[in-house]
Amino acid sequence: MQKIINVLAIASAAVSVAVVGTGAYVYVNKDAIIESVTEKALGGIGGGLGGSFGGSLPIGTPDLAAPDDQAVTPPVGGGFGLPVPSNPL
Repeated sequence: MQKIINVLAIASAAVSVAVVGTGAYVYVNKDAIIESVTEKALGGIGGGLGGSFGGSLPIGTPDLAAPDDQAVTPPVGGGFGLPVPSNPL
């Protein structure tokens, strides 16, 4: 029975040392770890977009604005051609 308890005590000590060692390693190298993760995250975002930030529109793209001679003006009264509800009073 004593041998089983000794094995459990040694295993427990090994796990404790591993947890403390890992915590110390992360604490000492936290800046490098953060920088590495940030670089990988931003690299994945920038590479997947294919340079869609900036640049001009492709040649032949139609203008989205209406020409001045075909400008849309609302009808007089501001109703935009919609029926006006009747007054119940």
